[in-house]
Amino acid sequence: MSANSPPPISDLLCYKLYSTSLRMTQLYKPLLEALNLTYPQFLVMVVLWEEEGIGMKDLADRMGLDAGSVTPLVKRLEANGYVIRSVNPHDERNRILTLSKAGKELRKAGRDANRQVIAQCSISAATAGSLMTNLNELHHKLGDALGEP
Repeated sequence: MSANSPPPISDLLCYKLYSTSLRMTQLYKPLLEALNLTYPQFLVMVVLWEEEGIGMKDLADRMGLDAGSVTPLVKRLEANGYVIRSVNPHDERNRILTLSKAGKELRKAGRDANRQVIAQCSISAATAGSLMTNLNELHHKLGDALGEP
């Protein structure tokens, strides 16, 4: 490899993050299929299990997405009977999201799926904590580099 060549793909941080994310999603896939959820829909549900009654704009912000990306996810969750969208009395353009009975009942199964994936990772709690700390730091530094909060 010459000095002008890029490093091999296996040495690129962006690739390691990308390929690791793909593997994590692959671990979740069969567990979430049993719940009739895709991985992005699962993430929406996790936010709503944390805080029900938030608006679409708040959901998009919490997920780091634009409202246009979140809307189709929420519509599918609504069609599956997990989420209820209702008009915000203070802002008719922003819908409020609440969990249906089925969406609330799914919480335990979602928690169980998450526990199974963590167990399949075969890493200690200390290692997981260290990874989270380092990824949070990287996330904030990337946000700074992009001029985002």
